[in-house]
Amino acid sequence: MADITIMKTPAETGLAQLFESLKGSLPGDLSVRETAMAGFAERGLPHRRIEEFKYTDLRALLREAAPFAEKPGSAELAVAFNHAKAFTGLAAARLTIVNGHVATELSEATAFPAGVEVASMNEALARGHALLGWLGAVEAARGNPVYELNTAFMADGAVIRIPAGTAVEQPLHLRFVNSGSQAFATATRVLVVVEEGASVTVLESHEGPDGLACQPNDVIEFVVGDRARVRHVRLNAEGRDALALSTLTARLGAEVSFNTINVVSGAQVSRHQVFVTFAGENSTARIDGANLLRGRQHADATLLVDHAVPHCTSRELYKTVIDDEATGIFQGKIIVRPDAQKTDGGMKSDALLLSERATMNNKPELEIFADDVVCGHGATCGALDEDLLFYLRSRGLPAAEAESLLLQAFLGQAVETVENEAVHDALVEVVEGWLQARH
Repeated sequence: MADITIMKTPAETGLAQLFESLKGSLPGDLSVRETAMAGFAERGLPHRRIEEFKYTDLRALLREAAPFAEKPGSAELAVAFNHAKAFTGLAAARLTIVNGHVATELSEATAFPAGVEVASMNEALARGHALLGWLGAVEAARGNPVYELNTAFMADGAVIRIPAGTAVEQPLHLRFVNSGSQAFATATRVLVVVEEGASVTVLESHEGPDGLACQPNDVIEFVVGDRARVRHVRLNAEGRDALALSTLTARLGAEVSFNTINVVSGAQVSRHQVFVTFAGENSTARIDGANLLRGRQHADATLLVDHAVPHCTSRELYKTVIDDEATGIFQGKIIVRPDAQKTDGGMKSDALLLSERATMNNKPELEIFADDVVCGHGATCGALDEDLLFYLRSRGLPAAEAESLLLQAFLGQAVETVENEAVHDALVEVVEGWLQARH
């Protein structure tokens, strides 16, 4: 029988060549990178025949591998700073990452509370930081090709430690800004270790100009100790030509409260992956999203929630508004292990199509191996309610204003889960800005 040779795409070949040229200069344990790259090389870029990527064919979408960005100079930093608009009015401790590299001159290191430890990932990898053992703490993410690529190429980011019992009052803002005129790729990794009884709010903003075909691949990993409380808000406001890949992993101890929301208004193509594992009993997780899509945008939200222990609760709510020829995807899976009795899990995806050419793909799944559980899922997809539109217009509202009011109410069901009032108001402004631009 003749051997079958799988043809590599130009992007896969380019990534292999980039790794060979860069691996000697990347910080940290080279064997970890080589293992990740070997796993990626074996499987290649995921395509539509891979179930988790059936709606987002990266082999077709990623045609060429862009070179990885070099550390920006002062002129590039000045330009990048002008693009940094998200959450700027909030009182927060900020760490700014420009083109995948920490920019200390645009950060506010002195604003980080006493006791909170923050180190650049580049420095942490080079010095063998004690917390690096927590990288890859969520097993389900390790074989994921997007995660493997980040592991192979990660160059910078942050390691953050919130000491036991510490209540961080102001949010920690991780500000990612891409800037330039030529296509480039980035691979940032952020590790947040929240120790027992601590609490923190972490904001992420990802921004860049239109016309820049950047390829960011960002990973943030949370390791949350017993009785800790974490609130996480992520905003994707990338430029219209970006192909943005992102992964969030969270390992939750006992009696943890963990909330995360991802709001998408930017990038031509985006895929946000979430892997959450309950490692301790009596914990609660909320995973929410709000996607605002128009033109030919393609936004994929893929979630895996692993109930590995009993007495835990998870809730997922995604709201998607799709205009023009844009495409939205929601893939959510809840796994309930045999020992995870008394699990309470529920997920919901709702989409509004504002155009006959808009597309929404929903694929909620449950895998239940225990018998004493309460789990459910649902998905809806439709147009704005004509009766409600008529009612508002009959009260004197113009058509555009009536439509915007209904859309704000629809998206607000996800955004209202944000507890910090200032952060909530900032996200409402994003929604309102998108609606105004649409008209």
